[in-house]
Amino acid sequence: MTDFWISSGYHLLQRTADNQLAITDDYLRAYFQRPELAPVDESCEAERALHAALMDNPRLDVKKAALLRFKDDDARENYEVVLDFRNHLLAHGTVEAAYAALFKQQKHGTPFRLAPIFIDQMVHVILRSLLDGTEDPFRLRAAELLFRSQKVTIQEGNIMLADEEVVDLFASTGGFGDLGRLIVDAQTELRQIDLDVMDERTAPAYWERADSFDLVLDLTFARPGLDALCRVLEIWVGHFLGMAVAISPVQSISDERWSWHVGLDSISTAILNDLYEGQEVGEDRLVRVLSLFRLEFRDANVMLPHVAGKPVYLGLAMDEDQVLRLKPQNLLVNLPLAETV
Repeated sequence: MTDFWISSGYHLLQRTADNQLAITDDYLRAYFQRPELAPVDESCEAERALHAALMDNPRLDVKKAALLRFKDDDARENYEVVLDFRNHLLAHGTVEAAYAALFKQQKHGTPFRLAPIFIDQMVHVILRSLLDGTEDPFRLRAAELLFRSQKVTIQEGNIMLADEEVVDLFASTGGFGDLGRLIVDAQTELRQIDLDVMDERTAPAYWERADSFDLVLDLTFARPGLDALCRVLEIWVGHFLGMAVAISPVQSISDERWSWHVGLDSISTAILNDLYEGQEVGEDRLVRVLSLFRLEFRDANVMLPHVAGKPVYLGLAMDEDQVLRLKPQNLLVNLPLAETV
């Protein structure tokens, strides 16, 4: 079996009997070893002492007074941010429980305070666990959408997704210009800068480049990338909600029984809401919709009675800057479930 996503920290965690990821000391230490927290030549004695103590015992209860002894305000703030995350992880015991707790709080009107990067990192490592043993690189590349924003290019009806961070890196390092324009101009130019479009020929290269996030995914209807995304979303729902669902792409929603929908991002949520309510949606907004899906529960009894047996429609859309930010938590808090999970 080929390994992948070493950067997720998966190998530092332990699986529980119910297939959750238990927090370990080594996983916590990895955060205290990050460049933002590791001591530098200018670090004061208080900062060095706390870092050493946390490396020895990453579960150490850190009092505010210890941070106030720091001479560098930025260092103090970095520690506060990471310690908040660590405390959240320890309070819940597993990565899954820590992740789900954030959105249960949000659903009940309590905003969460963790930095978005930590949320993406939790999704990253959870998916690494769920996809362990996967032989299909398209599923792995599609799964990246759940924790990394994507730059979208549409060329002759083909929907191409490139990792936004990678795009920005190429654009800022010089020599390649606007990568988004290069994608539009010619896919052959992409290959010249080692950013390949993923297809049956290039897919095997994913394994050795998994942590580079530098393959372009074709999310066009009826292509392997879109089907792979459906399978990943099914696994995601099954893991967190314990319910079997079937998700399939659709080209439009022409269902008189349309009773429920879930946007997988803020843009599609707003568009689907307006369409459902019969409001006019301009072409400038409709063109942002990249994909639509139909979700069906294997067991209709888990749904709210008034929509039981009816499909749930999902949407995926890019913003005005042609960036896609998929929010997998929407599938955990917005489905029409009969009971709170």
